[in-house]
Amino acid sequence: MTDQRPPEKDRRKNARRNTVVERRNTGGTGLERRRGPGRRRSDFMKAAEEGEMTSEQFLFVMAIDAYKRVNNQPYPTWTEVLEVIRKLGYRKTCDMQLSLPSCEDWTESADSPAFTSSPQATSPAEE
Repeated sequence: MTDQRPPEKDRRKNARRNTVVERRNTGGTGLERRRGPGRRRSDFMKAAEEGEMTSEQFLFVMAIDAYKRVNNQPYPTWTEVLEVIRKLGYRKTCDMQLSLPSCEDWTESADSPAFTSSPQATSPAEE
């Protein structure tokens, strides 16, 4: 009687092949950096990655750099980065273009103050 089972080495190889776990997030958020077929970088992204910054990108980099120097802090927290962004004059005036199911979207008026206890949110129905 012959043994019909594959050799031990082949069994281990097949077991590994059959236990592969898909770790990539299949739900798109709009923030994916991977590009698949048919997805090309925008001219904006391509220029930035090649070292050519727009005036907006340069202003942001210089503002973050100034914050780091003034506060003697090489790595600002995300809250501090948001503080710099708001001091540059950015406000949340449009609906988000991302899919973040655990976050509620909101907007504020363009002339709202940079810092309040909570954002002056307006729902789309109020606009």
